[in-house]
Amino acid sequence: MENSIHLLLMAVVQDQDLDSATRAVQSVGATVTYLSSAGGFLGRRNATLLIGLPAEKEKDALQALQKSCRQRIEYLTLPLEGSPMPMPAPVPITVGGATVFALPVERFEQI
Repeated sequence: MENSIHLLLMAVVQDQDLDSATRAVQSVGATVTYLSSAGGFLGRRNATLLIGLPAEKEKDALQALQKSCRQRIEYLTLPLEGSPMPMPAPVPITVGGATVFALPVERFEQI
């Protein structure tokens, strides 16, 4: 175990951004593991990246994620309220990017 301060970043990214996000974070010297996940709102496939890194590389990792995980406009079809016939209306929503949680690591071991 090392004495320097480390972080665990948990980044939720869209499945189509997984490869580019993994490469980008690895390029700053971080270790990455990913877990398949699904979003609660749209139910689409996501990936949750577990990123271990020294605290001084946090800014570099966040910039790498920002460049590799882009936001997109998608359309969700919802029925119109008050309509006698339930006619679907496409509603634009913004998806993508990355949602990142930074957690301090008190201890870790590589066995």
